[in-house]
Amino acid sequence: MIANRLQDRVLRLDVALQACAARLAAHSDDEALHDLRVALRRLRSLLSPLRGLPGIDPLARAAAAMGRLSTPLRDDEVLLWELQAAALDELIGTRRERLEAGRDGLLASAEWRQLCNTLVVWPSLWRQAGRDGALRGLRRRIGKRQARQARRLDEALRDPAHDRHRLRLLIKRVRYGAEAYPDLIDLSKDGAKRLKSAQAALGDWHDRLQWLARAERETDLEPLTVRWREELEASARRADRVLTTLALDFA
Repeated sequence: MIANRLQDRVLRLDVALQACAARLAAHSDDEALHDLRVALRRLRSLLSPLRGLPGIDPLARAAAAMGRLSTPLRDDEVLLWELQAAALDELIGTRRERLEAGRDGLLASAEWRQLCNTLVVWPSLWRQAGRDGALRGLRRRIGKRQARQARRLDEALRDPAHDRHRLRLLIKRVRYGAEAYPDLIDLSKDGAKRLKSAQAALGDWHDRLQWLARAERETDLEPLTVRWREELEASARRADRVLTTLALDFA
């Protein structure tokens, strides 16, 4: 039964989130925040087609709030890796200190407590909804939601003046939706690979755009701006090539 499988997956993601939080608290590795955000993304993708059903909206809002709170920290992590790769150790020290403080603050936040508390009560709400008959038609609901997202992506890909920011968001929604419900959503392996490639290309472009904006505020990053502008243009061209190919999947 879809409702039972979905509940099991949410519970497994709850366990994954708690494990990531323990790693963050212990400062044990630099992948803990990334893995926590992956678990959040998977949780949000599971919940997205189910908005409006009992117990779903509070959990979706709590997961979204944690996603927003953790995004600047993840951006800081990616920038630090870029500075490390460029061997610019003199630019890392204070930024790493702020990042560590931010990671600790994430686990002390009201958003994290709200998410944990909501995950505790959610299973009983979901089971009650099943007993009340409120969970009928889940397969149809999920299929309709994904088809709507695919249509939006198709329209955006065919727009000559497409917005790369919006395309990146739509690609993520379609890709993560298919990953969340692989048994309900038909997406070929090649299609999934092209979605992943397009997302990666747009991610490279987005990173450089963010770094250049930061360099305007953080002047010690200025020596990197020439290379970042070159990489921004190259990643934009690469993204456009991948998007042209991807458009054939949704035509």
